[in-house]
Amino acid sequence: MTVRKSESSLSRAEPAAVGLDSARLARIREALERDVKAGLLPGAVVGIARRGHIAYLEAVGQRDPATAQPMWADAVFSIASMTKPMTSVAIMMLHEEGRLLLGDPVSKYLPQMANMKVARSPTSDTLETVPAEREITIQDLLRHTSGLTNGNRGTGAAYRAYPQSGGSAAVALGRDEFLEAIGKVPLLYQPGTAWEYGFSTDVLGHIVEAISGQTLGAFLKSRLWDPLGMADTSFDLARTAEGRYARAFPKCPLTGEPLTVLHAAGKPQKWESGGGGAVSTAADYLRFVEMLRAEGRLGTTRILGRKTVDLMRADHLGPDIENRLTSMDPAFSGYGFGLGFAVRKGAGVAAAMGSSGDYYWSGVYGTYFWIDPVEELAVVFMAAAPGQMRLRYRQLLRGLVLQAIVD
Repeated sequence: MTVRKSESSLSRAEPAAVGLDSARLARIREALERDVKAGLLPGAVVGIARRGHIAYLEAVGQRDPATAQPMWADAVFSIASMTKPMTSVAIMMLHEEGRLLLGDPVSKYLPQMANMKVARSPTSDTLETVPAEREITIQDLLRHTSGLTNGNRGTGAAYRAYPQSGGSAAVALGRDEFLEAIGKVPLLYQPGTAWEYGFSTDVLGHIVEAISGQTLGAFLKSRLWDPLGMADTSFDLARTAEGRYARAFPKCPLTGEPLTVLHAAGKPQKWESGGGGAVSTAADYLRFVEMLRAEGRLGTTRILGRKTVDLMRADHLGPDIENRLTSMDPAFSGYGFGLGFAVRKGAGVAAAMGSSGDYYWSGVYGTYFWIDPVEELAVVFMAAAPGQMRLRYRQLLRGLVLQAIVD
């Protein structure tokens, strides 16, 4: 396997040197190749870092199933909601500088979001609203308790008032159009009362822009991507990266329904979707998650303070907040939510393997990462595998990686 310079800048180590068994790690390739042969997965790249060293970075299957081009370790993927943790880190950088408070109302930075309304019933086919009992805060956006949703999350009248998703909204609406539209949608729940997936992190991206005076992409490039050496991470699929772009099957192998991936359509984003608009590679994203695993620092480069990362990876869903996370990931019961990712509250309960305090997030197009502070482990899975198959790999990869720990 050829490793590019950008990938080798996070030092490599033999698996045995960091407590991983090479023969057991080989089961990852065996399992994924079975799925490739069965037509369930076009291909994937898996990156594993332990104790600050890359112990595994391998590509399996095809990068483009239409042309049978083999998958490369430096393939570029649309990462969808794995953009969210990076946007959340950008917000926490501004928090560390005293430029915002987590308890600030969102309308302080985006006046379009003052005086929001709340749907009386999230599922009713008739839309009736009441005033929000309090304003949405920055913390609400980070932990998904704003009440905002996506239009593709349900069929009731409240859902129909929303754009489908951040990626599609960024293609269809201009920045001002989006903010005007999102300021008028009905919240599904009163702010701070329930976890609900939606446009929260896209709104955070607009707050980054309002405070910094930069586009979200420019802020992330100067403050996160360049300092970490993430040369292939962007909101645009650069012409130089098109030849490495990983593509999905045209139809879901389980349902036969057509599959669409944001950057594959070639339509430009009118604003940069902090909730789902980036592309990256396994090696790039592994540098990002290893920075979080190492409490805000990669080598000599510090992005966040240790206590900031501690706050982000703590559960922010108290006993009075309805935890609806299993509506996204049925196997991840027992997880709460921090400031940008799901957080395991204890051993057991979840169907997925893991340690108390591990945290993760994923993308609708098939990408996934998790960090296990107990095991000093950071793992990235990149695949162009939209549809329900993506849920399988979130569980499968955990078992395959954790069974290889032998120290």
